[in-house]
Amino acid sequence: MPSFDVVSEVDGHEVKNAVDQTNKEVSARFDFKGTDARVEQVDLELTVFADDEFKLEQVLDILRSKLTKRNIDVRCLEKGRIEKISGNKRQQQVTVKTGLHIELAKKIVKILKESKLKVQSSIQGDSVRISGAKRDVLQEAIQIIKTAITDFPLQYQNFRE
Repeated sequence: MPSFDVVSEVDGHEVKNAVDQTNKEVSARFDFKGTDARVEQVDLELTVFADDEFKLEQVLDILRSKLTKRNIDVRCLEKGRIEKISGNKRQQQVTVKTGLHIELAKKIVKILKESKLKVQSSIQGDSVRISGAKRDVLQEAIQIIKTAITDFPLQYQNFRE
């Protein structure tokens, strides 16, 4: 019976490379000369530092462009609130979300049940396994999920016959 998994994963090495490229570009740009603008990374937790909110948003734009060039969907970024450090300096936490949360997994299962497709779906930790009698039905399921869930990056893996 053919099956596939719906997951949400991010390559940690590519995130690190994008952060390094962002810091390199920020240090070379004229409008950031003499400022404390940078991005620090601990696992998949990013902290963006800048002198004011405008520069903070500029650093985030550079980070988004570097992530996009490295094939990382920027919808996986979850921005925290902007915090004042000292003087005018600001910082913002940015979390790179991975894995399917239980609410999203339940939503995927519900969407497939409402579509009346002849597929079975089960939640398995951070993924949803979908199986069906024919490959065409599974491809229809992928299309239904893609059109229904647009606010979170999903990947379709382990397609087996």
